[in-house]
Amino acid sequence: MAAVSPGTEEKRLPPHDHPLNKKMLIALIIVSTALCAIVSSLFCLWIYRQKNSQSSDLKKSIRGSDGIKALSLGPILGKFHSLKMASKKGSVAMMEYQLLEAATEKFKDSNILGEGGFGCVYKARFDDNFFAAVKRLNCTGQDAETEFENEVDLLSKIRHPNIISLLGYCIYGETRFIVYELMENGSLETQLHGPSHGSALTWHLRMKIALDAARGLEYLHENCNPPVIHRDLKSSNILLDSNYNAKLSDFGLAVVSGLQNKNNIKLSGTLGYVAPEYILDGKLTEKSDVYAFGVVLLELLMGRKPVEKMTPAQCQSIVTWAMPQLTDRTKLPNIVDPVIRNTMDLKHLYQVAAVAVLCVQPEPSYRPLITDVLHSLIPLVPVELGGTLRVSEPASLMSIKSST
Repeated sequence: MAAVSPGTEEKRLPPHDHPLNKKMLIALIIVSTALCAIVSSLFCLWIYRQKNSQSSDLKKSIRGSDGIKALSLGPILGKFHSLKMASKKGSVAMMEYQLLEAATEKFKDSNILGEGGFGCVYKARFDDNFFAAVKRLNCTGQDAETEFENEVDLLSKIRHPNIISLLGYCIYGETRFIVYELMENGSLETQLHGPSHGSALTWHLRMKIALDAARGLEYLHENCNPPVIHRDLKSSNILLDSNYNAKLSDFGLAVVSGLQNKNNIKLSGTLGYVAPEYILDGKLTEKSDVYAFGVVLLELLMGRKPVEKMTPAQCQSIVTWAMPQLTDRTKLPNIVDPVIRNTMDLKHLYQVAAVAVLCVQPEPSYRPLITDVLHSLIPLVPVELGGTLRVSEPASLMSIKSST
């Protein structure tokens, strides 16, 4: 040991200046920083997984086990407006099979509202005389299951006055149920081609229905991000409420624009409404919906079905039959539905016929955007029915009010 002279102090380094302490401090700082980074990363990963988990809840629940216990419809129907707000956030009510069975009187035939490719739609009566429509799907095949999932997923995200409202769904064995708001006047197809043969639909009401359908399509094409192609627009999928407000329904075949191609999208649709480019080469765009809308517009004008049998072995489409006469002003009034013939301004008739002709052009690029169609129809619909037309003739106004 080194000797220390008497009377002199031993010089020591202050504790905080000791080299060993400095190294320990640096090490602690590095370790703390690393721990903070790890904790932050784990927290971000947890948030990411939570979001993914929420977005996949619907699909997991749809593919869940049979007889899943779900929300009771009682409190939901008592707070119908709250349900609408919840639907905006993507939540969907899962309903009990026993509740739907009781509401439809065990799916009684007299409660059938309509029939589709995979099953029937029933009128359902719940507590407090609340009515809804229940679509029953027999999902024995993958196509039906896929359409069910697709429709529930899309409608849970969409809210628009001219698109049907989804109230909930149910899974029971191989059967799937989708519950919608009830549309008291059924489908446009039933109104035009059913027992009444369009007698309840005045010229102005028909134009209102066309305008409503165009507004629904515009929302899908222009306001959804990414855009949605309905792919099965037809008169049976345009539903009418008690005031003849029209809403688009049946989104089982709908696809998101830009994510489809002819290799991963099965050719689907309804004869008479399918655009030629889709049939020939599988090309599917928003203009495919515009073509189908044009066919619906022709149905409203002429009261004829999209495809009619000429002979047992031969059919003719409304487009092929009408096209030569639509562009001839002398012939056009003669092919108009007799129910509304001579009840409209001829200028308005010519304008609607011109819009229909553009919509059903064989070349997609020649067809207008649905937004352009919408703006063409607005001036033809009376103010009372959602357009900008001021009806001056008292007789015409009376007929509109009596029909609504």
